[in-house]
Amino acid sequence: MTEKSKEKEMPFLDHLEELRWRLIKSIVTVIVCAIGVYFFSEQVLALLIAPYNDAAPQGESGAAQKLIFLSPTGGFMIRIKISIFSAIFLGLPVIFYQIWQFVVPGLLGKEKKLVPVVAFFSTLCFLTGAFFCYFVVLRFGLRFLLSFETEDLVATISVNEYLGFITMLILVFGLIFELPMLAFFLTKIGFLTPAFMRHYRRHGIVGMVILSAIVTPPDVFTQLLLAGPLILLYEISILISAAVHKKQEVA
Repeated sequence: MTEKSKEKEMPFLDHLEELRWRLIKSIVTVIVCAIGVYFFSEQVLALLIAPYNDAAPQGESGAAQKLIFLSPTGGFMIRIKISIFSAIFLGLPVIFYQIWQFVVPGLLGKEKKLVPVVAFFSTLCFLTGAFFCYFVVLRFGLRFLLSFETEDLVATISVNEYLGFITMLILVFGLIFELPMLAFFLTKIGFLTPAFMRHYRRHGIVGMVILSAIVTPPDVFTQLLLAGPLILLYEISILISAAVHKKQEVA
């Protein structure tokens, strides 16, 4: 191996090493948070089941039919999953900070100082999407989906299926609400321009409506609940991209 090839490989190897340590720090954060959350997993479970209890038809006892688990280890595994899911939320500031720190080498000196601020707003965007899903989409979506229960057709839902369903939706909404931050980053590196986003606005909206149909339950109401915020987020992303692009032109 020549000295020249070593020089080319070392930056790449350093980049991989940096990525490895960022991943390790993020994973350790999630593990530590998961251990702490486990002791409160019953309270977290109650919060996650609350949308179901509000939406499910009431039985003879006046309460919604309880969720079930189908194996002896089901209850324990549910608490483990809840702990990991909650730990991801608690560790979001650290996770986003590590992500943006990994991106830092490609930024300018002034931009590097913005990493904590960007990590904060990335966390805020994700949590906004997650809370919107929990308080709006799940409340209305579950009420609609469970309204098809009749005397001859009763919903017997396992807690594993239910939690898998709502955690997937919450994570999807959280990620979708990162669209403004994604526009900010792609504009910063010159990959995206506001003119491009405006020109392909219709294509973007159609694509997002299709995306909402894929990641949400198969009912029009829930899909519209996702499509609406997606369109709004797209317009906000154009404004953010325009602001960043204008600042770059001035500089």
